[in-house]
Amino acid sequence: MRVGEIVTAGVLALLSIYFMYKASANGIGYAVGTGPQGGFWPFWLACGMLASTGVIAFNWVRRASAASRSDEPVLDSHGIKTMVFVGGGIIGFVALIDIVSMYGAVAIFLLYYLKLLGRHSWRLTLPMVFLFPLVLFFFFEGLMQITMPTGLSFTDPVYNVLYDIIY
Repeated sequence: MRVGEIVTAGVLALLSIYFMYKASANGIGYAVGTGPQGGFWPFWLACGMLASTGVIAFNWVRRASAASRSDEPVLDSHGIKTMVFVGGGIIGFVALIDIVSMYGAVAIFLLYYLKLLGRHSWRLTLPMVFLFPLVLFFFFEGLMQITMPTGLSFTDPVYNVLYDIIY
Protein backbone atom coordinates (compact mmCIF):
# COMPACT_ATOMS: atom_id res chain seq x y z
CA MET A 1 0.00 0.00 0.00
CA ARG A 2 2.81 2.38 0.85
CA VAL A 3 4.32 2.31 -2.64
CA GLY A 4 0.90 2.42 -4.29
CA GLU A 5 -0.07 5.54 -2.37
CA ILE A 6 2.98 7.58 -3.40
CA VAL A 7 2.92 6.32 -6.99
CA THR A 8 -0.75 7.29 -7.30
CA ALA A 9 -0.06 10.70 -5.77
CA GLY A 10 2.87 11.19 -8.18
CA VAL A 11 0.81 10.27 -11.24
CA LEU A 12 -2.01 12.58 -10.13
CA ALA A 13 0.50 15.38 -9.51
CA LEU A 14 1.91 14.98 -13.03
CA LEU A 15 -1.62 14.99 -14.47
CA SER A 16 -2.41 18.13 -12.46
CA ILE A 17 0.61 19.94 -13.85
CA TYR A 18 -0.31 18.86 -17.39
CA PHE A 19 -3.91 20.05 -16.93
CA MET A 20 -2.70 23.37 -15.54
CA TYR A 21 -0.39 23.82 -18.53
CA LYS A 22 -3.15 23.00 -21.04
CA ALA A 23 -5.69 25.23 -19.26
CA SER A 24 -3.29 28.19 -19.21
CA ALA A 25 -3.41 28.26 -23.03
CA ASN A 26 -7.02 29.48 -22.76
CA GLY A 27 -6.29 32.14 -20.17
CA ILE A 28 -6.69 31.61 -16.45
CA GLY A 29 -7.66 35.10 -15.38
CA TYR A 30 -10.93 36.78 -14.60
CA ALA A 31 -11.89 39.56 -17.00
CA VAL A 32 -14.01 42.32 -15.48
CA GLY A 33 -17.32 42.55 -17.27
CA THR A 34 -17.01 39.24 -19.13
CA GLY A 35 -16.16 36.77 -16.37
CA PRO A 36 -13.63 33.98 -16.19
CA GLN A 37 -11.51 33.13 -19.19
CA GLY A 38 -11.70 29.69 -20.82
CA GLY A 39 -9.03 28.05 -18.70
CA PHE A 40 -9.97 29.64 -15.37
CA TRP A 41 -11.95 26.75 -13.86
CA PRO A 42 -9.84 23.89 -15.26
CA PHE A 43 -6.64 25.59 -14.10
CA TRP A 44 -7.79 26.21 -10.56
CA LEU A 45 -9.37 22.75 -10.21
CA ALA A 46 -6.08 21.22 -11.35
CA CYS A 47 -4.26 23.49 -8.90
CA GLY A 48 -6.46 22.15 -6.09
CA MET A 49 -5.75 18.61 -7.25
CA LEU A 50 -2.01 19.33 -7.19
CA ALA A 51 -2.28 20.74 -3.66
CA SER A 52 -4.16 17.60 -2.59
CA THR A 53 -1.41 15.38 -3.96
CA GLY A 54 1.08 17.48 -2.03
CA VAL A 55 -0.84 16.80 1.18
CA ILE A 56 -0.90 13.08 0.34
CA ALA A 57 2.87 13.10 -0.23
CA PHE A 58 3.45 15.04 3.00
CA ASN A 59 1.36 12.53 4.97
CA TRP A 60 3.17 9.68 3.20
CA VAL A 61 6.55 11.00 4.37
CA ARG A 62 5.24 11.36 7.94
CA ARG A 63 3.49 7.95 7.68
CA ALA A 64 0.33 9.65 8.90
CA SER A 65 -2.16 7.61 6.87
CA ALA A 66 -2.97 3.92 7.28
CA ALA A 67 -1.89 3.23 3.69
CA SER A 68 1.51 4.85 4.24
CA ARG A 69 2.20 2.47 7.14
CA SER A 70 1.02 -0.69 5.38
CA ASP A 71 3.19 -3.19 3.55
CA GLU A 72 0.18 -5.01 2.08
CA PRO A 73 -0.29 -5.09 -1.70
CA VAL A 74 -2.41 -2.33 -3.21
CA LEU A 75 -4.89 -4.83 -4.66
CA ASP A 76 -5.67 -8.30 -3.36
CA SER A 77 -7.40 -10.89 -5.55
CA HIS A 78 -10.85 -9.47 -4.78
CA GLY A 79 -9.63 -5.95 -5.60
CA ILE A 80 -8.19 -7.08 -8.92
CA LYS A 81 -11.45 -8.89 -9.77
CA THR A 82 -13.47 -5.78 -8.92
CA MET A 83 -11.16 -3.57 -10.96
CA VAL A 84 -11.53 -5.87 -13.99
CA PHE A 85 -15.34 -5.91 -13.76
CA VAL A 86 -15.67 -2.16 -13.23
CA GLY A 87 -12.98 -1.32 -15.80
CA GLY A 88 -14.56 -3.70 -18.29
CA GLY A 89 -17.92 -2.03 -17.72
CA ILE A 90 -16.42 1.39 -18.39
CA ILE A 91 -14.73 0.14 -21.57
CA GLY A 92 -18.07 -1.37 -22.64
CA PHE A 93 -19.81 1.94 -21.87
CA VAL A 94 -17.40 3.88 -24.07
CA ALA A 95 -17.69 1.28 -26.86
CA LEU A 96 -21.49 1.51 -26.81
CA ILE A 97 -21.72 5.31 -27.09
CA ASP A 98 -21.48 5.40 -30.89
CA ILE A 99 -23.90 2.47 -31.22
CA VAL A 100 -26.75 3.17 -28.78
CA SER A 101 -26.06 6.87 -28.00
CA MET A 102 -24.59 8.47 -24.92
CA TYR A 103 -27.81 8.15 -22.97
CA GLY A 104 -28.41 4.55 -24.07
CA ALA A 105 -24.88 3.67 -23.00
CA VAL A 106 -25.52 5.31 -19.62
CA ALA A 107 -28.68 3.23 -19.20
CA ILE A 108 -26.90 -0.02 -20.11
CA PHE A 109 -23.97 0.81 -17.81
CA LEU A 110 -26.34 1.57 -14.93
CA LEU A 111 -28.14 -1.72 -15.53
CA TYR A 112 -24.83 -3.60 -15.54
CA TYR A 113 -23.44 -1.78 -12.52
CA LEU A 114 -26.54 -1.69 -10.32
CA LYS A 115 -28.05 -5.09 -11.10
CA LEU A 116 -25.08 -7.31 -11.97
CA LEU A 117 -22.27 -5.84 -9.90
CA GLY A 118 -24.25 -4.19 -7.11
CA ARG A 119 -26.98 -6.85 -6.94
CA HIS A 120 -29.58 -4.19 -6.23
CA SER A 121 -33.29 -4.87 -6.56
CA TRP A 122 -35.24 -4.26 -9.75
CA ARG A 123 -37.23 -1.72 -7.74
CA LEU A 124 -34.13 0.49 -7.52
CA THR A 125 -32.48 -0.50 -10.81
CA LEU A 126 -35.31 0.11 -13.28
CA PRO A 127 -36.17 3.68 -12.21
CA MET A 128 -32.47 4.60 -12.25
CA VAL A 129 -31.95 3.01 -15.68
CA PHE A 130 -34.85 4.96 -17.22
CA LEU A 131 -34.92 8.22 -15.25
CA PHE A 132 -31.24 9.10 -14.91
CA PRO A 133 -30.54 9.10 -18.69
CA LEU A 134 -33.70 11.17 -19.24
CA VAL A 135 -32.59 13.73 -16.66
CA LEU A 136 -29.17 13.85 -18.30
CA PHE A 137 -30.79 14.31 -21.72
CA PHE A 138 -32.97 17.23 -20.64
CA PHE A 139 -30.08 18.80 -18.74
CA PHE A 140 -27.52 18.61 -21.56
CA GLU A 141 -29.72 18.87 -24.65
CA GLY A 142 -32.45 21.16 -23.32
CA LEU A 143 -30.92 23.32 -20.63
CA MET A 144 -27.25 23.45 -21.62
CA GLN A 145 -27.89 22.95 -25.36
CA ILE A 146 -24.95 20.57 -25.63
CA THR A 147 -25.58 17.78 -28.11
CA MET A 148 -24.30 14.35 -27.14
CA PRO A 149 -23.70 11.46 -29.56
CA THR A 150 -27.01 9.97 -30.73
CA GLY A 151 -25.77 6.57 -31.86
CA LEU A 152 -26.90 4.67 -34.94
CA SER A 153 -30.08 5.50 -36.83
CA PHE A 154 -32.25 3.00 -34.91
CA THR A 155 -32.22 5.45 -31.97
CA ASP A 156 -33.74 8.25 -34.10
CA PRO A 157 -37.41 7.57 -33.16
CA VAL A 158 -36.60 7.97 -29.46
CA TYR A 159 -34.67 11.17 -30.09
CA ASN A 160 -37.45 12.57 -32.30
CA VAL A 161 -39.92 12.24 -29.41
CA LEU A 162 -37.49 13.74 -26.89
CA TYR A 163 -36.56 16.65 -29.17
CA ASP A 164 -40.28 17.35 -29.74
CA ILE A 165 -40.61 17.76 -25.97
CA ILE A 166 -37.72 20.23 -25.82
CA TYR A 167 -38.44 22.26 -28.93
